[in-house]
Amino acid sequence: MRIRDEQPGDAPRITEIQYAAFKGHPRHPPGAGPFEHHIVEKLRASGALTLSLLAELDGQAVGHIALSPAAVGQDEEGWLLLGPVGVLPEMQGRGVGSALVREALARMRGAGASGVVLVGDPGYYARFGFLSLPGLGYPGVPGQYVLAVSFGGNPPQGDIAAHEAFDAGGH
Repeated sequence: MRIRDEQPGDAPRITEIQYAAFKGHPRHPPGAGPFEHHIVEKLRASGALTLSLLAELDGQAVGHIALSPAAVGQDEEGWLLLGPVGVLPEMQGRGVGSALVREALARMRGAGASGVVLVGDPGYYARFGFLSLPGLGYPGVPGQYVLAVSFGGNPPQGDIAAHEAFDAGGH
């Protein structure tokens, strides 16, 4: 597997991956389609896509991860929000998503970020060092699903303010 930065011309494939990855996802209301691909498109259009990585197998893009700036409480800079991360359904469970998360965290740590926050499954993200922390929140989301990994500084405190692109998901 090869993980690489998004290149010009990759946007349509990224949209396909994110749409397919979340089609029929249990968090979407019955009859509602996925919206995660719209988040990536809006982040890209506004210049807020800090990191956009593709996972390729045999030259075919099969997974994608996005990170964007986020304010956490009083910290206006240094934090990134991970998401969405999507893998084609036929490739899920094969380590593609894990490889994308590990690479994204390594790059952000190396770039001097304070840390990464997300809303997601604690059972999945704990393997990468993400924890639910007292005092960390995301409006409208139960606390156990609001996770962070800090790169050495103080643990994040307060509510996460994501880019407005995430409003597409009803957050």
